[in-house]
Amino acid sequence: MTKELQAAARTLGLELHVLTASTEHDFDGVFAKLIQLRVGGLVISGGPFFASRTEQLAALALHHLVPTIYQDREFAVAGGLLSYGTAPTETYRLAGIYTGRVLKGDKPGDLPVQQATKVELFINLKTAKTLGVNVPNTIIGRADEVIE
Repeated sequence: MTKELQAAARTLGLELHVLTASTEHDFDGVFAKLIQLRVGGLVISGGPFFASRTEQLAALALHHLVPTIYQDREFAVAGGLLSYGTAPTETYRLAGIYTGRVLKGDKPGDLPVQQATKVELFINLKTAKTLGVNVPNTIIGRADEVIE
């Protein structure tokens, strides 16, 4: 999948670097590499490892002045620039519907694959100002929440 993402980035005139961290001790090295590469931004992938370190990642991104996006609202609240991802309530609602159908006798293998379609955008304007990022009013107007 990385090759497809890099190809897509190239078509947009961007260069994609994939950096990994599997422990908190890796974070300093990753951010040092980001600075060395002079990246224009960082996208943090989802998952429990990063979700449990939202505040630490937001603080590092702000400290190193790297515009960063993550999928959970808590990231923007903690000082990250943006969060954009599936609304957790929508995911839980779909899980509840599946659970109800299984409890009523439907076979899990017969149930259609569904994906949440509601996404939420949270913008931290205080962080944007610190980073020197101008967030257009059209984006601010579409945000589910603007943190000032």
